[in-house]
Amino acid sequence: MKKINDVKFLLDVVMAVLFVLFFNKNVLGGLAFHEIAGLFFAAAYITHVLLNLDWVKRVTVKMFDRGLSWRVRGSYALNLLLLLSMTFIIVSGILVSRIVFPNIHVGNEGWFKMTHISVSFLVLALVGVHVGLHWQWVLNMCKKMTCVKKSRSWLRYAAQGLTVIVLLFGVYQINQTSFVTRLKSSVSAFSVHTNQAGPEGRKAVGGKEIGEMRGERPAGGEGQPRRRGGNVSVANVLLTYSGIMAVFVIATHYLRKASFSRKTKEG
Repeated sequence: MKKINDVKFLLDVVMAVLFVLFFNKNVLGGLAFHEIAGLFFAAAYITHVLLNLDWVKRVTVKMFDRGLSWRVRGSYALNLLLLLSMTFIIVSGILVSRIVFPNIHVGNEGWFKMTHISVSFLVLALVGVHVGLHWQWVLNMCKKMTCVKKSRSWLRYAAQGLTVIVLLFGVYQINQTSFVTRLKSSVSAFSVHTNQAGPEGRKAVGGKEIGEMRGERPAGGEGQPRRRGGNVSVANVLLTYSGIMAVFVIATHYLRKASFSRKTKEG
């Protein structure tokens, strides 16, 4: 069981890093990395689901049991939404592939490109909520791997201070990247008529063109080439979108903690 938890933890870390890097297709060589790593991510996500299949089966069987807590029901609903949205991102990514699957041609490709990107912003928030709900498990795994047996008072204060810094940084990045607008676009994307996406798939989403949202520089005039892959800092992409995810992790963790504390006092 302990080895399985280690595998789950390492797999989750790899998936989180990859998913964050996907928000700019110019990192680590550009589109080739984006598509090839995307296939690896798909395999890792399927493995993640299979490793947690026992929990899914148990909850599914008890879904209509009145004794099942609303916390478990909510977690189940969140995981189901993640499964559906992740599946859409993976499938749509394959359909619009240019390198790994260049011979796949679908109608309304512009719509698939648009929704592939916009739904990714929704998933980033959902993953943050998911991690926040399991943050205590994450902390326990980190303590185990770093051989930290007992938290010292100064370490707790340092962690609290770091949490505030990360939260402020994440909120700043949410504002800088127009994340809220892009998050709204993930909801409206499915209601957009496919003809509005245009033959090139360049329809604006939340005020940003598809290429710009994927890390390309908008054309600035005649003769000015668009930026190619490999010119973007990996550290900047990781910090930006990890910071945004962290806002949802922190908010979910402390809301859950406050709810648990209130129930304890009431009981």
